[in-house]
Amino acid sequence: MKPLKLTLLLLTLISCLDGFGQEETNEYLEFNDRNNVVHGVYVGINMGVGEIDGENAYMGGLKIAYVANQQFEVGFASNFLYSEQDIYNNSLSRYEDLIAVYGGLHLEPILFSKNRVNLSFPLLLGAGAVGYVDNKFRHDDDFEEELTEDDFDAVFVAEPGVNALFNISRYLQIEAGVKYRFSSKIDLPPTRITRINGFTAGIGIKVGIFNMGRNRYKKNVQ
Repeated sequence: MKPLKLTLLLLTLISCLDGFGQEETNEYLEFNDRNNVVHGVYVGINMGVGEIDGENAYMGGLKIAYVANQQFEVGFASNFLYSEQDIYNNSLSRYEDLIAVYGGLHLEPILFSKNRVNLSFPLLLGAGAVGYVDNKFRHDDDFEEELTEDDFDAVFVAEPGVNALFNISRYLQIEAGVKYRFSSKIDLPPTRITRINGFTAGIGIKVGIFNMGRNRYKKNVQ
């Protein structure tokens, strides 16, 4: 009987030691059993200054975009452009400035997305309209211009650029960069300006959620 009792005692001791060794520790291993897609959405506003045909130009814009994995944006962007041209219109006997409104597809690949400061390459592909207004528009706040379809011409625009993105928080980004605008030819009297090509340097703010939908799990390391 003694060998049997000794054997049972050893088995009981081994079982206790094994159970003690399997106690949970404070060490965890992060893993992901399926593709981890980080989603984001935001609304952005921006403003900039530049030039068209050697004269000052001012721009304001609005963007709405979806962000995939903090690495690529796709959405819609629109811009309003005003340039102090002071072109004399003989038929109307007045000096005129140029205005333009255009919008379309917004694409923006992002590099170094895990860093506090990112580098991105925005691109706007779209269309809009260009026209002229009396330059009294910028001097007299009460001045009203009556515009018709004949006062505008259609234009197609491609606007690539480069931006620095500053990640202030999960919900806020600041951007600063430079863009160059390529446009189709316009035919609108006075005909001194045939394209609205030009550089624009600007800053902007994006408000939204840039890293929602994370898919993370933890497993105890034994």
